[in-house]
Amino acid sequence: MSNLKSDLRAAGAKAAPPRELKQERAGRTRRQLLDAAAAAFAEKGFPAVTLQDIADRAEVTKGAVYFHFTNKEAVAVAVTEEFYTQLPAIAESVTARQLPPLDAVAELLLQTAVALRDNPVMQAGARLQIERNLVDADMPTPFSEFTQLITELLAQAQDEGTLRTTTDIASMARVIVAAFFGSQHISWVQRNREDLTDRVQEIIDVVLPGHA
Repeated sequence: MSNLKSDLRAAGAKAAPPRELKQERAGRTRRQLLDAAAAAFAEKGFPAVTLQDIADRAEVTKGAVYFHFTNKEAVAVAVTEEFYTQLPAIAESVTARQLPPLDAVAELLLQTAVALRDNPVMQAGARLQIERNLVDADMPTPFSEFTQLITELLAQAQDEGTLRTTTDIASMARVIVAAFFGSQHISWVQRNREDLTDRVQEIIDVVLPGHA
């Protein structure tokens, strides 16, 4: 009998999915939920989206949503945090090319514009920042690291003599970021971001005329 019990326990252990597989499945489900939520928030805005909307888009049960997130606000925060992981990834891809600093600023703006045009997570993050007063949760501070990187690149260009300006560099960076995200908002409202790269190129041509 003891051998039979041992055999049954062994068979059960083999049949049970390993912990890693459960974690992988949970990770995939969370990824599905974030992508679905991003698409919903980007399309409809935070107030109009329900947890059932997110579950339906992700093709999971509403219970699966609650397994990963306590409420809709938590989903919004997670999507916004994902937005702020993608911005540094774009920045790293640009800085890895070791471009001259003004060219790096221009490329950073253009690559971010492409991501905002094509990527629902980026679109949702930008929209959720606009609607942050409607989200009853602590949201990440908007665009702080993005602004800091542009400030550093402008300072490098000034030190190298490729940027000749009497304007305070930090102020200039803030104006560029404000123009960029304002431009993406206008492009979104008027043309569904179809002309976003053209609008961003206009900013570059006006503000950074000395870049290559």
